[in-house]
Amino acid sequence: MFSLTPDEWTAVVLSLRIAVVATVVALPFAVAIAWVLARKNFWGKALLDGIVHLPLVLPPVVTGYLLLIWFGRRGVIGAFLADTFGIVFSFRWTGAALACGVMGFPLLVRAIRLSFEAVDAKLEDAAWTLGANRLLVFATVTLPLALPGVIAGMVLCFAKALGEFGATITFVSNIPGETQTISAAIYTYTQIPNADAAAARLVMVAIVISLAALVVSEWLARRAGTRFHGE
Repeated sequence: MFSLTPDEWTAVVLSLRIAVVATVVALPFAVAIAWVLARKNFWGKALLDGIVHLPLVLPPVVTGYLLLIWFGRRGVIGAFLADTFGIVFSFRWTGAALACGVMGFPLLVRAIRLSFEAVDAKLEDAAWTLGANRLLVFATVTLPLALPGVIAGMVLCFAKALGEFGATITFVSNIPGETQTISAAIYTYTQIPNADAAAARLVMVAIVISLAALVVSEWLARRAGTRFHGE
């Protein structure tokens, strides 16, 4: 059994916080976009789909640089948020959550979209003809039936956020106690002589957390499938 140092614990707790915040904040946007892509046909749909999935194919450093340009203190969006609301992303843990959310967003959207597409549209139409409005149909029919896919997407986004490195370090740097996640801490320890043990401990922690997330997500998906599909 091994024990973590206070600095290592800080990196672990910060990584969990960032991954959870990134996933929770991204979820409603992902659900909305996934539903539009799954249920609507419109001009520019392929372009929207391409933009959503762009972080998957761009080098993470490019994504981080774009975030720095847009959401940095001198960026168009970043300057507005800082001057108007006092919200600062660059070189803050909130910026790390933003970067992780952007990188995990395509995985979240794709899983939810596939789940929405698997829901029989006739069930939605039947509920609508019985008097339910579109919002009620979505909340009581579509979303519950797609819940296993939503859970799977959340786990994928969480895992991506937990392991994100390139975009995060480019946007918010590697500041201990503020933006140094597990991945950044492991990278730091690999550059320090005789720090292999610390890096190995964090690698084991990352494996345990990721595996636990996958097991819990499978259990939740099975419960959701049993409840809503009778499986």
